[in-house]
Amino acid sequence: MFDLMRWSVLFVGMVAFYMPCHAQRPNVVLIVADDLGYSDVGFNGCKEIPTPNLDALADRGVVFECGYASHPYCSPSRAGLLTGRYQQRFGHECNPEPSESFDASPNPPGLPLTEQTIADRLRASGYSTAAIGKWHLGDQVQYWPNRRGFDHWFGFSGGGLSYWGDPGNKPASMAVHRGDMPVDRKSLTYLTDDFSEEAVRFVQSPSDQPFFLYLAYNAPHAPDQATRRHLEKTAHIEYGGRAVYGAMVAGMDEGIGKVVNALEQAGKLDNTLIVFFSDNGGRKEHAMNFPYRGHKGMLFEGGIRVPFLISWPAGIAPGRRVADPVTSLDLCPTILAATSTDVDADELDGVNLMPMLDGSRPSPLPARTLFWRYAMGDDQYGYAVRYGDWKLVDSGYKNRKLLFDLSRDPWERDDLADGNPQKVQELSSLIRQWDRDNVAPRWGDAHGPHVREEELARQAIVNAASRGDKSRE
Repeated sequence: MFDLMRWSVLFVGMVAFYMPCHAQRPNVVLIVADDLGYSDVGFNGCKEIPTPNLDALADRGVVFECGYASHPYCSPSRAGLLTGRYQQRFGHECNPEPSESFDASPNPPGLPLTEQTIADRLRASGYSTAAIGKWHLGDQVQYWPNRRGFDHWFGFSGGGLSYWGDPGNKPASMAVHRGDMPVDRKSLTYLTDDFSEEAVRFVQSPSDQPFFLYLAYNAPHAPDQATRRHLEKTAHIEYGGRAVYGAMVAGMDEGIGKVVNALEQAGKLDNTLIVFFSDNGGRKEHAMNFPYRGHKGMLFEGGIRVPFLISWPAGIAPGRRVADPVTSLDLCPTILAATSTDVDADELDGVNLMPMLDGSRPSPLPARTLFWRYAMGDDQYGYAVRYGDWKLVDSGYKNRKLLFDLSRDPWERDDLADGNPQKVQELSSLIRQWDRDNVAPRWGDAHGPHVREEELARQAIVNAASRGDKSRE
């Protein structure tokens, strides 16, 4: 049975030899949503939030029904996505929270400068590159996108911002920038729309160079803000919080439609590889991860299984749904293969999906092992591993190990740990082996305390609800 490393060597090693069946190297548009629920898009069954443009992309491409983020929350997930490496390999395991003390630190939090991004690699191979939207990989200048392989940057460095562009109490440097220059707030309307319009301008730029666009929306991350026009799209949703959240998703979908239309008008759509996925599972409030357990910040399926699709009319067959587990770590080697960009197989942790996408090697993928880890503080961690259909969650806030057979129970309702101690031991051993190559987080965040507080609050609600129960065993 293939493990992750052997599968990576086999297929990522083919990058130098893989040539697309067409003459021109494809453009690449990598679109990331922020805290989007698995079931909040039409191509995954949503009926109340309109996402016609994403659904059309799904019809023209491949939908991964079991697509995973490499981490259950924002910044670490993006670090893994843009490097193609487990973020635990280089200590980027927590969100770099805004802090004035970072300015005085000789090594402030951010994606380590020793790491190569996919933009670094593509620019070196002749691509024009742009980052638009949320960055969240370091607030200091040395970490900004225009120093990490991107020729063009329009967006903000932090993890969240008012959709009207107001930095509030944050430093002015954390407002919207174009390159090194702050953008006049008066020129901004609504960030989702602003990012979409900037993306349209970029893809329409006349150039003979192929391009790589990283379009990272902050929607539908909090704060919950939407224009009246976008709110009209969800006027039928009676629950106010869900209606606003849905409008934020629908606004993003509209912007994606504008980008796709711009590509089509420029004659570039057929030879553009478009990826869409969410950085992690849906947020706790208003998002829908149905039918999966949990939400953002958790290693249950609802925290890491996300909407995930790839479209490339000239390169892959359309209209397919794939059940094989894939991860955001696979996107870097896949894009590098599609663009004929050389890479050393030992540098990346994901696998090249192109042989499956173009039909040269059909599904299913060879079996491999997928891992997750999050820091709880004080040298404590939560883990998960998926090995075939078995998944072990070593929960740092429930303080126990939970075992699931996803072939029978993808909803993780039935914990099989007590009845399968050997399987628990086997999967725990896989985690320990993988963890040997990881390093401690270079900085911390509030995630650990927050999830513990959430677990305590949940238990308090459950206890209060059953206080009057007079039943006897």
